[in-house]
Amino acid sequence: MPRRNRIDPWGDLHAVTGRGLFTGNRGCLVDEGGRTVRHHRGTLWITCLLEYQGWKHPLDQPRTWTPIFFLDDAVALAAGHRPCGLCRRRAYLDYRDAVSRAEGSSRRPGAGDLNRRLERERLRRGRGLERAGDRIVWVARIESLPNGTVIVGTRRAPLLVVEDRLMSYSFGGWADSSARPRQGSVEVITPPTSVAAMRHGFEPVLHPSANR
Repeated sequence: MPRRNRIDPWGDLHAVTGRGLFTGNRGCLVDEGGRTVRHHRGTLWITCLLEYQGWKHPLDQPRTWTPIFFLDDAVALAAGHRPCGLCRRRAYLDYRDAVSRAEGSSRRPGAGDLNRRLERERLRRGRGLERAGDRIVWVARIESLPNGTVIVGTRRAPLLVVEDRLMSYSFGGWADSSARPRQGSVEVITPPTSVAAMRHGFEPVLHPSANR
């Protein structure tokens, strides 16, 4: 399989083999020669289906959005993306409605509202291709976190919360399951808006390896 740009939960670009369950968009990331030169462009960070209505899109063409690839929804949400309102319409509506329920509001946020919220929650101001040091993490009680949340482990590596387990991240899937602590404070990578959505009914699509 060809090498493709891929995002890890910290939001940095890597060239790896494989592509995961989803692709995504955070603007044009390449220059005129097709070289990756930026981490993102704009505030529209969405997660898309790998295939939709037979559409084809180039991997590294300038002046258009650059496809990036995610293992699953947990990784995409942790990187600061949300479901696409076109190719993942049902998931987008579920996400939007879950955010509304979390706020106890009858008003449903629009796509622009969600984009701006996630923009504030995922990165501090900064520049450059590598932005891991600018990631915003926040503190929560581990017993309050829903399935699909990605947290910072004791070795500063990302861990997926799944039921009573924590699982280590790799580009090939989730692995190295360990017991989830029953209580305690942890640093959370997944933005608060997405955690709230999962807590109030949005069900992320997880890679099959999370079910081991």
